[in-house]
Amino acid sequence: MDKHHQHHHQQRLSSAKSSGQRCNEWIFRDVPSDITIEVNGGTFALHKFPLVSRSGRLRRLVSEHRDSDISKVELIDLPGGIESFELAAKFCYSIYFEITSLNVAQLRCVSDYLEMTEEFSEDNLGSCAEEYLESIVCKNLEMCVEVLQQCENLLPLADELKIVCRCIDAIASKACAEQITSSFSRLEYSSSGRLHVNRQAKCEGDWWIEDLLVIRIDLYQRVITAMKCRGVRPESIGASLSNYAQKELTKKVDSVSTSHERLVVETIIGLLPFEKLAVPISFLFGLLRSAVMLDCTIACRLDLERRIGSQLDIATLDDLLIPSFRNGYETLFDVDTIRRILVNFSQQDDCVDDMDDVSIFESDSLHSPSQSALLEVSKLVDNYLAEIAPDANLKLAQFMAIAEALPAHARTIHDGLYRAIDIYLKAHQGIQDADKKKLCKLIDFQKLSQEAGAHAAQNERLPLQSMIQALYFEQLRLRNALCCSYADDDSKSVHHHQSWQICSGALGAAMSPRDNYASLRRENRELKLELSRLRMRLNDIEKEQIYMKRNMEKSHSRKFMSSFSKIGKLRIFRQRSSRGSSSPSRQSYRTDSKVIERTCASVQ
Repeated sequence: MDKHHQHHHQQRLSSAKSSGQRCNEWIFRDVPSDITIEVNGGTFALHKFPLVSRSGRLRRLVSEHRDSDISKVELIDLPGGIESFELAAKFCYSIYFEITSLNVAQLRCVSDYLEMTEEFSEDNLGSCAEEYLESIVCKNLEMCVEVLQQCENLLPLADELKIVCRCIDAIASKACAEQITSSFSRLEYSSSGRLHVNRQAKCEGDWWIEDLLVIRIDLYQRVITAMKCRGVRPESIGASLSNYAQKELTKKVDSVSTSHERLVVETIIGLLPFEKLAVPISFLFGLLRSAVMLDCTIACRLDLERRIGSQLDIATLDDLLIPSFRNGYETLFDVDTIRRILVNFSQQDDCVDDMDDVSIFESDSLHSPSQSALLEVSKLVDNYLAEIAPDANLKLAQFMAIAEALPAHARTIHDGLYRAIDIYLKAHQGIQDADKKKLCKLIDFQKLSQEAGAHAAQNERLPLQSMIQALYFEQLRLRNALCCSYADDDSKSVHHHQSWQICSGALGAAMSPRDNYASLRRENRELKLELSRLRMRLNDIEKEQIYMKRNMEKSHSRKFMSSFSKIGKLRIFRQRSSRGSSSPSRQSYRTDSKVIERTCASVQ
């Protein structure tokens, strides 16, 4: 309970204790009281006539005690308690008091309880409270929040009287209108004369975020849901959720607050916008830590893991280092949660790669957005592996599950993975040789840099077979470098082609299936163009054959032979003289062989 709530609660207690003294200040002392009203342990010595003239409920209760001179009436479960009844009694005595946003909800509820309607008196308390709600409160966002705060202790009656839903709708409408006004204020013309929104300008339409912090979690959930339906920006919803969670989850932890915090976390997770980047990923990881620590439902944790997996490429190493809060975990960090997040990320990437939409594969860039995201996540995972590798309780299966969670083409260079494996082998010196071999199979020594390859070739912690592989590729890299340095231009191209064939497996693995497919599509288009040219030439040859047949049918004389030689020479010379290039069939063969090599590379 914050200071504002504590102060308000103390005021209520003091008002309850001094109800008798305050009552003596405003009742008519010259007329003896003829009815006693008991409300929540407090007593009010009042007069029948002013009460029954306004309240239908009290009129019925008094009629039941006609025979007694002084009747005693107890009001059970009166909404708002002593404070509300005192205001209602003042209204019956026509004593002036001010209706405000801090008491209008109580007055509306107590007027319904006491049946203070127009049926019994004109301009009764119920109609006065209703008029104030409609004309004043629902037109002001801060007042709606204050009324909602008062309704927390007036449920479910406040809901039945539609006080809560009217305030919630008003808050959502006002917040949406504020954002529209703020968006218009940020419109400006660019240098080219086009109208656009200046996103760097400060958004003034989200000032309501701070006001919502005082609302209880159940009413806050209803407010945010209404805002979503009204079209409030997802970024503003995310900022509100972040501020509310920060306020509610920084209290002292005990048995009561733990259950409250669990409710807050589960509610906020259910309110998260569907749009990516609507909330910072660090906030999602913070919620995930709280969900694990507070033992929230599995559905909440899985939802967070899916959300994080969809934008894992913008996460940091500190985000991934989730401590093991639950009992029974031997490792220092929660490795299983990170593995599930990586699986979500990889499955998302596979779903994108497996789509049949041609537009996805038409990109001519070597690094599509998904490939760049894979590269970022691969670096993040390698750093994470290096961070958790020194943990003596980290099992080999857990380490390998994290390392193998990404597809093979995610890592273009294996230096980070090699470093993490080396740290693991150094921290777990008792590991078996078979497990060492299994672990080192994760490393593609062709993808090591020169420094990492030289280190691996002399690393005695690696199995002998791995050291030989590292040494072999180092020698191969050195030989290729020497060949490229001393050979002439023709031999350079030959050796370059050979080295490309040797490393084709590494290059094919470095390219994602989407990029490799886009490259093959481009070459297929080139082949189709070449085939169309060949068909045109074939049609020309067929026409020549028909012409020759006709000549052969006419005669087998020398005239036919001369015409044949003339046509042949014309065609041959015309073909050779066109740009001095090679024949179409050779060009087609070269292109076809290139496609075959690239296809083999991708398969490898």
